[in-house]
Amino acid sequence: MNAQDRRSRRNQSLKSRTLRLLAAALALSAAVSTPLGLAPQQASAAESKKVLTVAVAQSVDSLSPFLASRLVSTSIHRLMYEFLTNYDPKDAHPIPGLATKWTPSADKLTWTYTIRSDSKWSDGQQATAEDAAWTFNKMMTDEGAATSNGSYVGNFEKVTAPSPTQLVIKLKKPQATMAALDVPIVPKHIWEKVGDFSEFNNDKSFPIVGNGPFVLTDYKADSYVRLKANKNFWRGAPKFDELVFRYYKDQDAAVAALRKGEVSFVAGAPALTPAQAESLKGVKNIHVNEAPGRRFYALATNPGARAANGEKFGDGDPSLLDERVRHALFMAVDRTTLIDRVFQGHAVEGEGYIPPRFSTYFWKPSASQKLAYDPTKAAQLLDQAGYKKNGDGKRVGKDGKPITYRILCHATDPNDKAVGQYLQEWWGDLGIGVKLDCLDNVSDPWLAGTYDLAFDGWSVNPDPDFVLSIHTCGALPATPKDVGATDNFVCDKKYDDLYARQLAEYDPAERANIVKQMESRLYDLGYMNVMAYPNAVEAYRTDQIKSITTMPAKAGNIYGQDGYWSWWSAVPAAADSSSDDSSSTGVVAGTVGGLAVVVGAVVFFVMRRRASAEDRE
Repeated sequence: MNAQDRRSRRNQSLKSRTLRLLAAALALSAAVSTPLGLAPQQASAAESKKVLTVAVAQSVDSLSPFLASRLVSTSIHRLMYEFLTNYDPKDAHPIPGLATKWTPSADKLTWTYTIRSDSKWSDGQQATAEDAAWTFNKMMTDEGAATSNGSYVGNFEKVTAPSPTQLVIKLKKPQATMAALDVPIVPKHIWEKVGDFSEFNNDKSFPIVGNGPFVLTDYKADSYVRLKANKNFWRGAPKFDELVFRYYKDQDAAVAALRKGEVSFVAGAPALTPAQAESLKGVKNIHVNEAPGRRFYALATNPGARAANGEKFGDGDPSLLDERVRHALFMAVDRTTLIDRVFQGHAVEGEGYIPPRFSTYFWKPSASQKLAYDPTKAAQLLDQAGYKKNGDGKRVGKDGKPITYRILCHATDPNDKAVGQYLQEWWGDLGIGVKLDCLDNVSDPWLAGTYDLAFDGWSVNPDPDFVLSIHTCGALPATPKDVGATDNFVCDKKYDDLYARQLAEYDPAERANIVKQMESRLYDLGYMNVMAYPNAVEAYRTDQIKSITTMPAKAGNIYGQDGYWSWWSAVPAAADSSSDDSSSTGVVAGTVGGLAVVVGAVVFFVMRRRASAEDRE
């Protein structure tokens, strides 16, 4: 019996139960009176709470802004804590955040920030320059605190707070990212009590004190994150009372929840598949938003995991240390086919490391440099590298054994599995085996270096410094037991030299030129094969969300923005008693008012139980 048959039979049973419960509700209503419950005004306030629920396909890695790296986690931290500066939602230029203005000295080695006096922590204490100074100093002196964002302070010499509204940062050399320090500022009086920053995940005591537009009030690992609106946020309170990020391991289940009104918004992993998006187009009360993405989708090779102390670890296949092998693998990937058949046109063919959405830094290889699809040449490169076929047509390693590469794959991302099947075919023609390791948690084997290749992808900020920094030698873990900021253990002196140059270059055009040289170097090394720039494809219910800000304003995304604009600006849709989705749990709005509400509550309960059961199927 299929799922639809099971639901049909269960629905008949549920109808019968509903009638019985309605009868019970009639009896119950006679006993309901104000003295036994909330006062009418109190009940109305409680029941009119507006909740925006976002379905996400990625679980939180840490609620500590010092440790988190996943998009869902960093997006939540933008809602919890202010940064010194923010990005304008229209065109992403720097605008005030916790700092109202920032001024460099003539030699650009000293930066003075004026900290606003109208920002308070959610426990009532004033947010001051001392909080910012403490945050940066902790990152400068504690390796655990520098795990996620240490690259931003690597060039800091000294950070002080001469007054509650003045922050002074002295640099070792000029740094072009001083208006783009994407570091959450935390309250000193809370975080100075933390012992081991490398172990503290900030997930045991709620609510969590912050000064952003939302306050995190509850969390359950691999399930949900709940936040409430910060009514005292200096920019103005959000329109929704609560914001919930609900984790769905199965993206189809998340889409089904959107259809049923259980969630207000679906982001995907990180985007909806073409089939999912197409199935939602034209559906009543659902809007599909598609825009050029800020992410790249890549295949990364294990270059030999190593720590900053020189110690090697992991078990990456040694053949991948040969640049010719890496180039051969990438020349056996038909990007055009992937765009047409996997992404079905909802992506742009990958080239450089930074997506074309950021036109200032977008780079593409020259015709002679490009590793274009050429299986014949790929086979020749493997032969030249000494990895020839045996009598069974299998490429063998230096140990005489057939080569089979393990590829780390995200179990929640259908694109990984689809692309993996093509790789099995294309690389199989080269005589190379492919084993897809699709896991819920790819972080552990990735950090341990126990993989050969891995599907990779990052959201790029308007200033690309961070995604450039994760391939520097300085991002490697201190020892094999530590966790560094590295993406893939890449360490190349020429790349590092270019990184240092771009960081110190204030001329926008020259800095962009250096960044493109870095992309060229990364491309030639062959450690990162950017296969596509996926569009941001997402959907939301218009009967729950009246309006919401995209970034950029024209043809922009909603989820995973460089800021908190979407969720802070979202306006709830007016309640419509005639709507087919009046029992929706995505946005709850109503008043307590006698029998109708009692009966409605029973129907809501039955429908909710049914929806939950169907999700489990």
